Amino acid sequence: MVGVTASSGLSSAEAQRRLLQYGPNTVAEERPHTWRAFLRKFWSPVPWMLEATIALQLVLGKTDEAAIIAALLLFNAILSFVQENRANNALTLLKRRLAIQARVLRDQTWQQVAAQELVPGDVVHLRMGDLAPADVRLFDGQVLLDQSALTGESLPVEAEAGAIAPAGVIVKRGEATGEVSATGSHTVFGKTAELVRSAKTASHLETLIFTIVKYLVTLDVFLVAALLVYAWATGIPITEAIPFALILLVASVPIALPATYTLATALGALELAKQGVLVTRLSAIEEAAAMDVLASDKTGTITQNRLALAACQPYAPHTEDDLLRLAALACDDATQDPIDIAILDAARARGLLVSPPRRLRFIPFDPETKRSEAIFDQDGRQLRVLKGAPGVIAALIQSAADISEDVARLGAAGARVLAVAVEMDQGLYLAGLVGLQDPPREDARALIQNLHDLGVRVLMVSGDGPATARAVAAQVGIGARVCPPDSLHDEIDRRVLDYDVFARVLPADKFHLVQALQNAGHVVGMSGDGVNDAPALKQAEVGIAVANATDVAKAAASLVLTNPGLTDVKTAVEISRRIYQRMLTYTLNKIIKTLEISIFLSVGMMLTGVFVITPLLIVLLLFTNDFVTMALATDRVAYSRKPERWRIPALMQTAGILAGLVLILSFTVFFAGRYWLHLPLAQLQTLIFLMLVFTGQGNVYLVRERRHFWQSMPSRWLLLASALDILIVGFLATKGILMAAISPALFSAAWREELRDMV
Repeated sequence: MVGVTASSGLSSAEAQRRLLQYGPNTVAEERPHTWRAFLRKFWSPVPWMLEATIALQLVLGKTDEAAIIAALLLFNAILSFVQENRANNALTLLKRRLAIQARVLRDQTWQQVAAQELVPGDVVHLRMGDLAPADVRLFDGQVLLDQSALTGESLPVEAEAGAIAPAGVIVKRGEATGEVSATGSHTVFGKTAELVRSAKTASHLETLIFTIVKYLVTLDVFLVAALLVYAWATGIPITEAIPFALILLVASVPIALPATYTLATALGALELAKQGVLVTRLSAIEEAAAMDVLASDKTGTITQNRLALAACQPYAPHTEDDLLRLAALACDDATQDPIDIAILDAARARGLLVSPPRRLRFIPFDPETKRSEAIFDQDGRQLRVLKGAPGVIAALIQSAADISEDVARLGAAGARVLAVAVEMDQGLYLAGLVGLQDPPREDARALIQNLHDLGVRVLMVSGDGPATARAVAAQVGIGARVCPPDSLHDEIDRRVLDYDVFARVLPADKFHLVQALQNAGHVVGMSGDGVNDAPALKQAEVGIAVANATDVAKAAASLVLTNPGLTDVKTAVEISRRIYQRMLTYTLNKIIKTLEISIFLSVGMMLTGVFVITPLLIVLLLFTNDFVTMALATDRVAYSRKPERWRIPALMQTAGILAGLVLILSFTVFFAGRYWLHLPLAQLQTLIFLMLVFTGQGNVYLVRERRHFWQSMPSRWLLLASALDILIVGFLATKGILMAAISPALFSAAWREELRDMV
C-alpha cells in the first residue's frame, strides 16, 4: 500500500485520502422522521376508508358526521403514535461502540485518534482492556481475545501475528500491533449491524385487522348494494340513501381496534416493567402470546458466560484437592486469564490456597508452547508445576500413560480439558486432568420446562462446538439432536425443527434460522446477549435481550430483561396471553355488533321503508360501543396453556351465531316500538340507538368469560366504563341531546329488557 509501513504508519495526507475513499469507520444509521412516522398512522386500509368517508360527508354537507369521524381517526392515530414511539437506537449504539479512541501510528508518531477516523492501512496498537476499533490484522505480539459478544463462543481465543482481531472484541490479555484491514460496515461488526438494519419483523396485527375488515366490508358492500337498489326502486332520494349507506360501511370498520390493541399492550408493558421486563416494541407483547418456538442463545443466556470447574481427573497418588491445588499454583490473578480465574476461584472455595508455598518464578500461558509454568520453594525443595494442553504436557513426560480416553470423555461432556504435571524429587509426572465449562444457569432447566408446559419449544443456538453445545443442552433439558455445522445452512432450510441444538453459528446463521422458522409458519422468539445476536433479535417477532446483554443487543430486542436469567420470559408469555384473551373479547364483540348493526339497519329499512336510525346516531355508536369497551384492556382474565392464534373464520362463525340471537331481540324491540307503542319515527330511532348501546354492553359481559359469564369478576375499570356509558346515553336520550327525547320510563324499560335477556 502506498504511504504505509509498519514502522511509520500512514501519513496524514494519505489517511485523509483514504477517509474520502472508504468513508468513516461508522455504521450507516437510519433516523425516522417524527412527523413522517406520525403521518404513517393515516396510511393504511382502515384510515383510507375513513378518510374517503370524511371527504364524501363534506361534499354532501354532513359536517357533524365528518367532524366526529375525523376526531375518531385523529384520536386513534395519536394514541397509537404516542404508545409506539420507541426510538430505534440499535444502530446509534453500534455507532457509539465504534466511536472510541484508538492508538494509531500516523506520520511516524503514535497518537490518539477517534476510531471513526480510522482507515484501512492504519497501524494500531491493542492492549489489555481495549475494544478493537476495526478489523485489525496483527503483525506482532500476542493477545487473548474475548469474542463472545460477536461469535457467541464462551472461551476466549489466542491471537498472534497473522490473525485478525475483529472490531468489537475485547483484549483480555497481552499486547499486539497490527494493520487495519476493514472499517465501518465492511468489518465483521459492521456486517452484523447491516443485518440489524435490514431485519424486518412482520406485523401480525396489521394482517389481523385487515382480515377482519375484509370479511365485514364484504358483507356490508353486499348489503349497501341491496339498499341502494331498494332506494332506487322505491324512489327514496339518493342524497338520503348514500350518506346512510356510507355510514353503514363506516360502522363495519374497527376504528378503535388498533387503538385498543395499543392501549392493551401499553398497559401490559407497564405490568411487565413491574416484573422486570422492559418493552421496546409494543407489538412483541401481542406476538408473545402466539410464540411457539424460542431460539435461545447459549452463552450468557442459558449459561453464565463464565468458566467454572466442571471435572477433575486425578492420577495416583493425588486426590482431587491435590490436583486442583497444583493447577491453581500454575495460575496467576494478574493475567486475568478466564481459565486461571476459574481454577483459582474453585481452589479458594475449597480452602486450598490458605498457605501457598513461596513462588520463585512464573511463566504465563504462551500460545506457542501452549502451557503455563510456575516454580515454588516448598520446605526448602523446588516444586515445579505445569498446566496446559493435554497433548503438550503428556509429550514432556517420558513415561506418561495414555490419557487420550480420559481427555475424550471429558471433552465429550463439553469441557475444555487441561493437563497438570508436577516435578519435585521424582522427576516430572502427570498429576491429572482438569475440565472447565461455562455452567448452565441454575434456573435454566426449570424455565425451559415451564415454557414447554406452555407449548413453547426451546432451541439452543451457540457459537461453541457441537460437543459443548450438546452437553449444555442435555443438562437443561432441551435435547441432544445437534445440527451438523458443516451443513448448517441446508439443514436449516430443509428440516429446521428436526434439531434441538445449532452449534458453530455465525450472526448470519442466527438471522437465517429465525427467518426459516418464520417461513415455516412459526411465531419466533429469540433470546441473546451479544452483538452477534442483534440481527436475529431484530428479525424475531419476540426478541429478548437478557440482563447482562450488550447495549446493541438490548436496542435490537423488543423485550429487555432486567433480572438475571430467562425466568421472566415465562411471565411475559403469561401476561401476553392474558392480553390476547382481552383482545379476543373486544374483537368478538366488535364483529357481533357490526353484524347486528349492518343487517338490522339495512334489512330494517327494506322491510319498513324508513331509516331505523340516523347516520349521526350510528357515528355516536362508535363512541358508546367501540371506545367505551376499550376498558376491556384492563379486564381480569386467565391465560391459556398453549400458544394463541387468531383464527378469523372460526371467530366469524361464532360471532354470526351470537349476532343472530341479538338480531331477534333487535327486531323485537323495533316492531314493539313501531306497532305496539306507536312511537314517532324520531323517538323510535332513539329507542333503537339505546337498544344497540345496551346490547353492545351486554355482549361484552356475555363473551368476556369463556365459561358462564358470572364465573369471574370483571375489572373495576370495565364496570365503571359500562356504568358511565349507560348513564351518559340515558342522559342524552331523556334530555333530547343529539337525538329525539324519550321518557325516563321508556329508557328504564329498555334497560330492564336488556338485563333480562342477558341473564
